[in-house]
Amino acid sequence: MTLKSLVAIAGLSVLPLIGAITPVVAQTPTEPIAQPPAPTSASPHYVRRRIEINPRPLLYRRCIDWYELQYRPSGTVLYPQMRCWWVRS
Repeated sequence: MTLKSLVAIAGLSVLPLIGAITPVVAQTPTEPIAQPPAPTSASPHYVRRRIEINPRPLLYRRCIDWYELQYRPSGTVLYPQMRCWWVRS
């Protein structure tokens, strides 16, 4: 390769880097951060909502488990099984 082609390749490889720097500079803030308004004595009074909690009957899971023989191509396997359902207390 000639010196001219090496300089051209180096110049073209630097162009994307120059393009990447420009948006970073454009993102600097131009205004100061806005401060929240100071509370005034005439601020509106908000009433908290009342939340009522009605307890429902407690539920829990009742389960039964057992082992079951399953026939596989490699041989018979003892495999755990479980069935659960919800029950009120």
